[in-house]
Amino acid sequence: MTVETKKIGPLDLITRIFVKVGVLPFFLVGALIIFTALSSKFLTGQNLINVARQSVYLVLVSMGQMLVLISGGFDLSVGTAIALTSVVSALGMVWFSGLFPDAIWLAILLGALMGFGAALLVGLVNGIGVAYFEVSPFIMTLGVSSVGAGLALFLTGGVPVSGLPFAFGDTFGFGRLWGIPVPVIVALVCIVVMWLFMSRTRLGTQIYAVGGNIKAAHLSAINTKRTLLIAYMVCALIASLTGLLLTARVESGEANLGASIALESIAACVIAGVSLRGGLGRVENVVLGAFFIALLQNGMNLAQISSYMQMVLLGSLLILAVIFDQLRYRIILSGG
Repeated sequence: MTVETKKIGPLDLITRIFVKVGVLPFFLVGALIIFTALSSKFLTGQNLINVARQSVYLVLVSMGQMLVLISGGFDLSVGTAIALTSVVSALGMVWFSGLFPDAIWLAILLGALMGFGAALLVGLVNGIGVAYFEVSPFIMTLGVSSVGAGLALFLTGGVPVSGLPFAFGDTFGFGRLWGIPVPVIVALVCIVVMWLFMSRTRLGTQIYAVGGNIKAAHLSAINTKRTLLIAYMVCALIASLTGLLLTARVESGEANLGASIALESIAACVIAGVSLRGGLGRVENVVLGAFFIALLQNGMNLAQISSYMQMVLLGSLLILAVIFDQLRYRIILSGG
């Protein structure tokens, strides 16, 4: 008696890859082919290293955005958390530097804690609104984004906060440890911690459960409200860390930092296979998705595509990613 083995054709293989990891591999291959043809500088070691360095900030924010998306929501206020962190921490560092001129690192630490506190408040308000008052994540985070942006501009009068301690920018903006840029090390540590959190902890499993089916999670004795609250707070804290690194990079507190990062982080997550319906997403894929967005922007710059057209292309890419997410969801439901 012979057992027939079903041959897997190219279309079946593509479908399986698409269902498992989403549209990212196809977008990545397409970008590599197109931009390599447009610029000889694109696929070089030095350029790829530069892209990796530039993608650090988006990688961090995207991991926070991933948490909220997996829980069944999304966060449009990550840019505001970055801006508030930048402004509040810069003001705090300047003020504490005057109080403790001989203890600069104490001033930096206290200023950084103030920045974290401001972002934590953003996450707390988002989480309470979504989890306890059942406000739509879109309305809640959009409203908080507007309020936070206004506060950041009010605190600075629209003028960048200067006079930060030199050690802050020198260490966290341009410093190196074992030859590796400090922001890259911070990002690598966060990636490992986030992977362990989502795959090895009970809370990580609960976030997946809440996003997959919130009613079933509630019936399974999961505190769904607390889980949602924690997801939004952690998202804001990761955005706050990004805000500190960006502040160190530009060496001033800026109220307009992170203006477009909410769209970019959602795009990175959706392209990486994180479902907009919640319950699906992997840390390693999101990191690659954020790298892809940075690679795309780098390729467009090398191809001398205008910044306005880049906005058009990035928005179009997000729309395509959402359409493919719908298609992928239907294939999963059909058992394909």
